[in-house]
Amino acid sequence: MYRFLLTRQWVCLTLIGLVLIPAMIELGFWQFHRHERRVEQNALIARNLDAAPVPVTELTSPGHRVPRSDYWRGAVATGTFDTSGEVVVRRRTDADERVGYHVLTPLVLTDGRVVLVNRGWVPSATDPTAFPEVPAPPRGTVTVSGRLKADETTKASGIKDLAGLPPRQVMLINSEQQAKLLGKEVLGGYLELTGPEPAGGLPKVIPSPDHESIGAHMAYAVQWWLFTFAVPVGWVILVRREVRDRRAAAAKKTGEAGEPGEAGEAGAPGEAGTTEATGATGATEAEEPKEPATA
Repeated sequence: MYRFLLTRQWVCLTLIGLVLIPAMIELGFWQFHRHERRVEQNALIARNLDAAPVPVTELTSPGHRVPRSDYWRGAVATGTFDTSGEVVVRRRTDADERVGYHVLTPLVLTDGRVVLVNRGWVPSATDPTAFPEVPAPPRGTVTVSGRLKADETTKASGIKDLAGLPPRQVMLINSEQQAKLLGKEVLGGYLELTGPEPAGGLPKVIPSPDHESIGAHMAYAVQWWLFTFAVPVGWVILVRREVRDRRAAAAKKTGEAGEPGEAGEAGAPGEAGTTEATGATGATEAEEPKEPATA
């Protein structure tokens, strides 16, 4: 009865199921690990945002690669803004998903070293090759606060570092690149400005990173694992349905094969009775006298 499982159709169906089961288990764990990373990142952001700000020189130095444990760490820096080395970072969006620029301005510290400060977002210019209108930073010696971020790279951000851009426009915020352009020692990473906020509202200060939502990764993981259980259950249901259909077809075939014999046996007596009745009728007709012919 189960020999149909060896047919090509059922062999292919079974193999597909055997491939889907481990694949969906792996996809479930992939989403589960993404959930764990999101929870861990949220905890890191909350912890670093709540930490007391420290001088930026205690967290980074020229050529330093900011570790993940220091991402979004509050820091302060005192110095003067150097607008001659200011550049804008292309294809950046604000909180309303409008495309514009981030304004990257060097802050020269009291010891002569430089820390890059992302002062925030400004809208795009009408001419994309022109330098946009950027409000000037505060003059003189200022103390700024911000969140420490790591240098951007194409590998980490997915943003291509395009060549041949208009003057004073870049694709990535990278301290090593800016150190070559400025000819000065630049601290690794950069500060995402949180204060003081600009008086005119521009550049728009970048909002704090979201560290409350965890996304739907856990739900996706459970969904993939439910699909994993559904595959063998569905396979069993299909097998049982196939067995049921085959049994019904076999029973129907057996019934059709038995119908001609039964009809022959039931019809013999009827045929004899008919013959006898016909004979009796004929005899009666023969016994009835014929009327004489009229002259």
